[in-house]
Amino acid sequence: MLMSVLSSSPPSDRSLAACLTSGSPFASKKHIIRCCHNINDKSLENGHELNFEDKCRRRIILFFSASSGLFQTLPSLGKTKSKNPYDERRLLEQNKRIQKENNAPQDFPNFVREGFEVKVVTSENYIKRESGLIYRDFEVGKGDCPKAGQQVTFHYVGYNESGRRIDSTYLQGSPAKIRMGTNALVPGFEEGIREMRPGGKRRIIIPPELGPPVGPSTFFSSKQFEVFDVELLSVQDCQRRTIAFYSDVVCN
Repeated sequence: MLMSVLSSSPPSDRSLAACLTSGSPFASKKHIIRCCHNINDKSLENGHELNFEDKCRRRIILFFSASSGLFQTLPSLGKTKSKNPYDERRLLEQNKRIQKENNAPQDFPNFVREGFEVKVVTSENYIKRESGLIYRDFEVGKGDCPKAGQQVTFHYVGYNESGRRIDSTYLQGSPAKIRMGTNALVPGFEEGIREMRPGGKRRIIIPPELGPPVGPSTFFSSKQFEVFDVELLSVQDCQRRTIAFYSDVVCN
């Protein structure tokens, strides 16, 4: 029935579509060539001298080219790694176990580290500032807070994320004395004791961006949070003293 329709009229796009739609939507090359040969033989009997086989092939190429443009390939979306709650719990328990082995103090913060991403887990007693600094007051103290130019005397104990003690003025036998506002302290440490009062005790959690310099000559690790337990002993006023060619700062 299809061949009779093709023989009664010149080949056209409609006849080509009928030829393509017979059978599977993915027509085989052999079937297409046979169909084109039938069109060519009948057209020669009617005096047509065009090579309908080549014309048929051109139309097939155009047909598939046009149809392929209707189904454009969607761009592949980048896969984002989703966090597994099980892995987070596992890392948290691992950090707690290591801190226990290192005899970390009570209510010590936990750190869930995965690569360069670190999540700090603390109790509700801690306060986080916009700068990223986290602290907790154990004792508030009395008196005025230190100002720039004043000298502060304090004890401290430094810890890393695993709860291991890395430094202590108590073990050294003498407190530290530093003038405020002279860049003698790391930014996070100075921010942490700026609002303390004499007699106060505070735990300071310093993020890496506010932390101390890193390198072979220091005991601080790169991209690590540092924890300091600070006891502010006193705040003194300072004055510059000049004697002849000698000048220094005296704090009372």
